[in-house]
Amino acid sequence: MGSKHSCCVYPGGRGSGRSASSQKGGGGAGVETQPEDASEDHTCNLQHISEREPDDLDQDPSLHPSAGPLFLIKSKHVIENGLVRRRSRSHLDDGRTLKKSSSCSTIYLDDSTVSQPNLKNTIKCVALAIYYHIRNRTDNRLLDIFDEKLHPLTKEAVPMDYDRHNPEHRHIYKFVRTLFNAAQLTAECAIITLVYLERLLTYADIDMTPGTWKRIVLGAIILASKVWDDQAVWNVDYCQILKDTSVDDMNELERQYLVMIQFNINVPSSVYAKYYFSLRTLAEANDLTFPAETLSKERAQKLEAMSRQYEDKYTAQLGRNGHKKWSSLDNIHAASRRSVAILS
Repeated sequence: MGSKHSCCVYPGGRGSGRSASSQKGGGGAGVETQPEDASEDHTCNLQHISEREPDDLDQDPSLHPSAGPLFLIKSKHVIENGLVRRRSRSHLDDGRTLKKSSSCSTIYLDDSTVSQPNLKNTIKCVALAIYYHIRNRTDNRLLDIFDEKLHPLTKEAVPMDYDRHNPEHRHIYKFVRTLFNAAQLTAECAIITLVYLERLLTYADIDMTPGTWKRIVLGAIILASKVWDDQAVWNVDYCQILKDTSVDDMNELERQYLVMIQFNINVPSSVYAKYYFSLRTLAEANDLTFPAETLSKERAQKLEAMSRQYEDKYTAQLGRNGHKKWSSLDNIHAASRRSVAILS
């Protein structure tokens, strides 16, 4: 604090501030314009969100709703090889998947929605996205703060080949699931975690490697839990989950993570929805189907109430616009409407 130079500088990456000459417009080629008073020089390489160039926004999957997530690009190259998954009883010998079908007495529905995702399957999909990030990395660019050799999460000795072998999907899923279960985090937080993770890879120009992925994921989870949940998990609580870590290490991990993503923790709703549906696309490509739940009477009543509310709103809007309802509905009153579905 009080220094001429900003501490908010990260190696490589995008989003460095514009030069003084380009801002003032009259500095001339190759000439840097210095401030009149050096004591007031608080040059900061941290770029404000409002100063980001439109081209940067279009290419940033964590901010632009139409830019494809990085994990889908990573997974396209190996979908034909895919993960070797054990065949369950829901699969036939020819590879076709058995799906539950609705009948007159029983109705099945996918109860995972963009506003209330299925927790277990969402974590599996996020772990799968992380798996593809590690497996199909273009390089081994890393930062010391994420290196498990320099900042181990356990007291056990780190193997010499800790950064050579890619982890399996089940190992990644177990690590993420343990953190989410212990901290009682939600499925929405898992999606935000993936957004922050890809934002870090984009801004800092680093890769997820076998020796850095755990700390990168941990940093994203720490931020996502504080941004998304009203009652956030404290850093000391993560030390209770990862008992061999220290609070100072968690604080430094969070601080540097924020610096590298330029303190941009905003996630637009359109970006959140894009990541949710992209995760479902990834799940379908890897036979990670979301479970079909039986429609209960309580759930049916809630769905009916929600649909009735929107139907009444739409009908009122049509009336204000001078339109008339169909004649078959003219004599139906909202208080007398009943569901005709037969539920078991």
